[in-house]
Amino acid sequence: MGVVLTLTSGKGGVGKTTTTANLGIALAMAGQRVVVVDADIGLRNLDIVMGLESRVVYNLVDAIEGRCPVHEALVRDRRVEELYLLPSSQTRDKTAVAPDQMMTLCEELSTIADFVLIDSPAGIELGFQNAIAAAAEIIIVTTPEVSALRDADKVIFLLERDTEIQARLIINRYNPRLVRRKEMFTRDDILSILSIDLLGIVPEDDDIIVSANKGWPVALERKRNVSRAYHNIAQRLLGYNVPLIPFKEISWAERLRRLMGL
Repeated sequence: MGVVLTLTSGKGGVGKTTTTANLGIALAMAGQRVVVVDADIGLRNLDIVMGLESRVVYNLVDAIEGRCPVHEALVRDRRVEELYLLPSSQTRDKTAVAPDQMMTLCEELSTIADFVLIDSPAGIELGFQNAIAAAAEIIIVTTPEVSALRDADKVIFLLERDTEIQARLIINRYNPRLVRRKEMFTRDDILSILSIDLLGIVPEDDDIIVSANKGWPVALERKRNVSRAYHNIAQRLLGYNVPLIPFKEISWAERLRRLMGL
């Protein structure tokens, strides 16, 4: 049986969908069979971020309501072997699916995949309850902003109150330059506030936005530094002890020296 893992945040706009797409790609490139599930019914975006929107025929609600078998709703990513997307519905709302139906669906998916990654909608209402219903593991995605951290803390409180699942953390859009200028929370600040285990840090990088707009997630390009962050997180999920990427701002003198090849 595969592992069902939900990525959630509480607050929208922290990069949860992008993280789901890139982490799914990184796990598949590590030899795992992966299904990424868009649980944001009515506001699907995972298919766009992955560049698979033109190939969607059926969706999660179609599979749950029996209009197609689950395997017919899966969209295979031809760029990465053993990576599949289960898209959400654009025309229905979150009431179309109940937590027990999501559990049944994920149980079936876990029989054919090593990892089932669920992209949770923002908020803590029914969509959130659906997304965590079948989860064996939960990843909180946050940015180093006060509002994002407050919402992440609320989600952690609800998980500790209502489940026995220990959440782990991905810090997204981490900017070492702003940290050095004391204009952004440090990693230690964030861990002190949220008090959960750190799974990884993804640096701020314009390539992420550009790649998402093009439907070509950065994890497909291993040479990029930000791509390495996602691949390292995937390795940690597989049980490997991979150190965090050291974030140290390069001085202007060092930048100039590298440009000149000195």
